[in-house]
Amino acid sequence: MVNLEVEVSGLRLRNPVMLASGVIGVTGKLLVRAAEAGAGAVVTKSVGLERRTGYGNPTIVEVAPGSYVNCMGLPNPGIDEFAEEIRIAKKGGVPVVVSVFGSSPEEFAMVAEKAEDAGGDAVELNVSCPHAEVGVLERSPRIVGQVVEAVKRKVGVPVFVKLSSNVTSIVEVGKAAEDAGADAVTAINTVRAMVIDVEACRPILSNRFGGLSGVAIKPIAVRCVYELYETLKIPVIGVGGIFSWEDAVEHILAGASAVQVATALTRGFNVFKEVVDGIRSYLERKGFRDIREVVGAAHR
Repeated sequence: MVNLEVEVSGLRLRNPVMLASGVIGVTGKLLVRAAEAGAGAVVTKSVGLERRTGYGNPTIVEVAPGSYVNCMGLPNPGIDEFAEEIRIAKKGGVPVVVSVFGSSPEEFAMVAEKAEDAGGDAVELNVSCPHAEVGVLERSPRIVGQVVEAVKRKVGVPVFVKLSSNVTSIVEVGKAAEDAGADAVTAINTVRAMVIDVEACRPILSNRFGGLSGVAIKPIAVRCVYELYETLKIPVIGVGGIFSWEDAVEHILAGASAVQVATALTRGFNVFKEVVDGIRSYLERKGFRDIREVVGAAHR
């Protein structure tokens, strides 16, 4: 039997395939459903200190099969109200990672502390949303470090930092997060993008700019995971364009200790089982006994 269990900074997962932060993570019941469908862990929708309505429609457009540009604007009910959804999500029996954001290091820390109090097994710091003001934080490795330090002072659970490719050097930002005490990094967030209606002669999305996700960004994500693995000592979680087991294995070979799936859920919750079963079959065919044997194998 092949062992698919992984440990990411003390967080034990039955398999390396996680639900990524996104539209599925808006309720506890949907997070439980992802766990029951086979996810090794689930990540909530990003939540802040106070209620936020987000941007008006239109907020998402498909630009190619399996690739979308969205500008949701981080809508959420606020951490105090969302705490109940975290408690419900715990019934899924897998680790619950709470994605949090804030306008300052202190606000990040406040939200993270409340997330831990509600039962979150880890927090993922969203410093890199490409279409909301929190995205400017990641342009300064120094500020990212300050955010991590502030959060680490307030929580005892693992702290992940979600990075994007919308910077000069993702490695520089990742290193700043690691030096400040981050337990892992997640790469990558959506890629800043734009779509224009040629008949209307104007941008389609209400916020003009959005974040590109799905199939189109996988090569970018794999490159970022590869670069981060070469430099950092903390684990890297890969996300971006994972629709199949081959996509997941590509991330893992590049250096991802675990992977996250989001856009592929447009095909349904069965994607978790498909990807996990595919990884298992791949390892058996290649003669590996443990998933950890192939993490970063493309570097060797």
